[in-house]
Amino acid sequence: MTGSAATASRLDSVVLDGESPNNLSPYIEADREQAVADLAAANHFAPLIGIDRPGPYALHLSIQEGRLIFDIRDAADAPLTAVGLALGPFRRLMKDYQMLVDSHIKAVEEGREQRIQAIDVGRRGLHNEGAELMTQRLAEKIDIDFDTARRLFTLVCVLHQRVSSR
Repeated sequence: MTGSAATASRLDSVVLDGESPNNLSPYIEADREQAVADLAAANHFAPLIGIDRPGPYALHLSIQEGRLIFDIRDAADAPLTAVGLALGPFRRLMKDYQMLVDSHIKAVEEGREQRIQAIDVGRRGLHNEGAELMTQRLAEKIDIDFDTARRLFTLVCVLHQRVSSR
């Protein structure tokens, strides 16, 4: 891929729309920060519908009426198109993510290093499953690579926690 093609098929920024309640765990906020930093460092994001301009793109993620909304904008933040996905297929994984977060927090409080390591292995597997689902659900709408899908899944889980805790 040429330099300009690589630049055109990427996210320049990601914004989680909606209020950010202060009652989210530091673990979830750390996950969010890491996913955003990793996306800033490297990603592949190429809208396949509704866009006639090359990127890079700004992505505003939100949950509206039970749907995950990918509001895709140009680098100047002007709207280009939006893609909506039903949240239903993600619900089990988001619930499992929250259970892993809760288990991790408890294991850290109890100083159970082996338990923390086991939870981290489970977390990686969960993120891989979420990335596969994200890639499948976005097929023919947005082309993303596996690492971008993993990071977007993390952000969807964080966004879901924000909406759920309102």
